[in-house]
Amino acid sequence: MKKIFLLTLSAALLFASCSSAPEAEPQQEQEPVVQTVVEETKQVQEVVTQVVEETIPQEQEKVEEILEEVFQNHSQTLVLEGAKEYKVKYGDTLSKIAKNFYGKDKGYYFPIIMLASADTVQDPDTIEPGMVLTIPDLNKNLKETAVQPKLKEFFTEIADVYKTKKTASAATIRRELQKIAQSL
Repeated sequence: MKKIFLLTLSAALLFASCSSAPEAEPQQEQEPVVQTVVEETKQVQEVVTQVVEETIPQEQEKVEEILEEVFQNHSQTLVLEGAKEYKVKYGDTLSKIAKNFYGKDKGYYFPIIMLASADTVQDPDTIEPGMVLTIPDLNKNLKETAVQPKLKEFFTEIADVYKTKKTASAATIRRELQKIAQSL
């Protein structure tokens, strides 16, 4: 009985596989659709790229203009007596340099280096190897009673710049700079 059942089942499967299956659409009809989708995707990518390329420089220019104004307003704020010079190396960031000179918990004091190096640094995210930065004495500037209120205002203004910046860390940096301003 099992043999008859298996034989019948095999015959049915053989018959089913031999019967005419629905014809697949010719490849030629699908190619124009695929080609159209590919072309439209390329067009969308070009538009997105163009928008990004136009937006980022505009935002960067706005940040640099704001920073330039802040630097001009505070150009006479710092005590530069005893300042050191530092040549930027590959992989450096202003916060890393601040940590090296001011202490590992003082990385957010990088705006002081920016202000002292305003002729060289236009934006903290755009330092490059070979730039020579001025590193003011942090303690001397924090202890100077005439400088403290100006530094408070300066840190507040730099924190506000981070409202405009679109970097992933902008909110954190802004919050830390505000804490420093409040502590001064």
